[in-house]
Amino acid sequence: MCQLNAVMEREGTQETLMEGVTGLEVTQQGIILRTYFEEPMTVAHASIKRIDFLGGSVVLAPDLPDEA
Repeated sequence: MCQLNAVMEREGTQETLMEGVTGLEVTQQGIILRTYFEEPMTVAHASIKRIDFLGGSVVLAPDLPDEA
């Protein structure tokens, strides 16, 4: 079984959002993280920065504001 830890990376620091992630879906509302025993979590205004399959983590980063 492959479960990942989802972390948000901001300014060089990482904050764990959810452990044991079994599913990830990118939607217009944001990135939906799912586990077996918790309610799904939607992370709005974020993008996937990298996925480390061997290390068991997916790193998210906040979207940068649009520059006008």
